[in-house]
Formats: sequence, C-alpha cells, structure tokens
Amino acid sequence: MKLASIDNNTRDGQLVVVNKELTKAVKVTEIAVTMQAAIDNWNETECKLQTVYENLNAGKITNSFDLSSVRILAPIPRAYHWADGSAYVTHVELVRKARNADLPESFWTDPLMYMGASDAFIGANDDIEIENEDWGIDFESEIAVITNDVPAGTTAEKALSHIKLITIINDVSLRNLIPNELSKQFGFYQSKPWTSFAPVVVTPDELGDFWTKGKLHLPLYSTLNGKCIGSPNAGIDMTFDFGQLIAHAAKTRSLMAGTVIGSGTVANEGSINGSSCLAEVRCLEIIKEGQAITPFMRFGDQIEIEMKDEEGNSIFGKINQKVKKYIKK
Repeated sequence: MKLASIDNNTRDGQLVVVNKELTKAVKVTEIAVTMQAAIDNWNETECKLQTVYENLNAGKITNSFDLSSVRILAPIPRAYHWADGSAYVTHVELVRKARNADLPESFWTDPLMYMGASDAFIGANDDIEIENEDWGIDFESEIAVITNDVPAGTTAEKALSHIKLITIINDVSLRNLIPNELSKQFGFYQSKPWTSFAPVVVTPDELGDFWTKGKLHLPLYSTLNGKCIGSPNAGIDMTFDFGQLIAHAAKTRSLMAGTVIGSGTVANEGSINGSSCLAEVRCLEIIKEGQAITPFMRFGDQIEIEMKDEEGNSIFGKINQKVKKYIKK
C-alpha cells in the first residue's frame, strides 16, 4: 500500500491513502489522523489501511480526491528518531581515496551512523533553503525505512520484520561545513539541514521481489538541472542491509515506532552508474584530473530524485526541489 501526509495547517499533517498510480488519495481519519498515529498502532491500522488501498485502486472509494490538488508534506513530517547510516562502503572508500586517506578495515564490518534532525522533515516539492552558497550545498539520494517499536539488542534478521514503510529521501549536506565539525570529533550538526522525503511511503509488499533481504534492488535516479548525475542500483554494493542498520541502531536501546533509518548515499562500485551526490562526482574528478571541477549546488538549481518500477512508473513519487537563499529574521 501507499501512504502520504497532506497539509491541513498542523505540524503533523493529515494521513491519506494513495492509489498505485499516485493520482488519487483519500483521508482516513476514522483509522488514523497522522502517519505517526498509524505506525504507533500498526497492528490495528495496517489491515484497515490496506483495505482502503485496495478499494481505492478498484475505484470503490467515492470520496477520493486528486493528489495534485493538495500540498504534500513529508510522509512523516516530524519523527521521534532519525538515524542515517553509510551502508555503501564503496562510496566512503572513494571519498577517502580522493584525500589520500586509508579506509579502516572496521568500516566493512561496523556501520557508520549519525543521528540527524527529526524535529521537521520537508516535502518533496519544498525549497532547499540555505543562507550561503559557499557552504557547499549538496544533495544525497538515499533509501529510508520507517520502523515500528524495535527491542534493544534485536538481531539483524529479526530487525527486518520491524520495517513497515519504505521511501526515498534527499539528505542534504553542506559539504564545506563538515570538515570543521568532524575535526571536533563530535559529529554533524550545522552541516546537516532538514532532510526531504518523496511524496509517499510504501509497504514492503508493494515492491515485490525488488525488496529482498533488506535491500531495494532498483536504480535511484538523481537529475540536477535536467542532467542525470547517476542511477546506481540501490541493491548492489550495499554492504549493510537495513536489518543490519536497524540492529546497529538498537544495540544499546530500543527504537520507538516511527523511527526513520537512512541508507546513506546510494553508490555502486566504481560509480559505473553515476553518482548520488556531487561530493562523489568531485572525488572522481580529483582522482582522475587532480582537482574537482563540478561545483556544488547554487541558488536556483533544481534537483530531482526518483525511483521507477520495471514499467517506468514512479514508485514513491518524485523529489523535485529548488535551492533557495533563506532570509535571516
């Protein structure tokens, strides 16, 4: 099934069920008002929402509306917990190679992960508002999952059963702020502004055989100003599957329902299918040419991120954002 949140002048939006083609939607206030409420009570809401989804696709819902007629928020406009991994170690290896740094062997067995800002996520069509172009504005195309309650110490195998919803995200990074923050050895903060989400989330069954053992085996397309930057297959070269990422996050404490776990920048070894961020493009240039040529994003740039099925249909809807200068208040 496919779910989304639409603007209703509240912080958490209004939960809606969306049809397979992403054209129609219906409110389900009698089941759950918000996405968080739905995931909090997933054992009770899942079957009810699935029934609505099936009826909507069958044309049996009389009070549906055009999805294009409303403002779509992030599927979960704010969450109690957002943690982003770096599951594609080949990407980390490339970045470190560009600055002549060795990759510790532990990176292949112990996932990197940071906790991001989850007090607000932004919608697929919302502007990326940044104060200064010199901060090195970059997109990062990723896969993300939303869990129900996950017990502390859960195994990677058992963690897979806690994945209830899947989507794609743009984990925006301010590359030129990162080195100073990391030099303090205390993690990201200013260099990670709000993350944006695709219009809808889907249940694992919606992906069929493309969702296998905690990996999504489809290309993820990133297009900047009309030019395709990359379309790496998200299931290839994913060192840590989502079960392993969730188990890592839950090693010492439980995860609450609505926890969002990101994959990190999707990448294929050797970048044979292009890249999912400009940092990787620039690293390839440094290795080949001795210097980075491609600039980071500027005000007015447009980034589109999308994943399609075998027939070319958008699965989660398209992330379509422009970079905009925000005004200090």
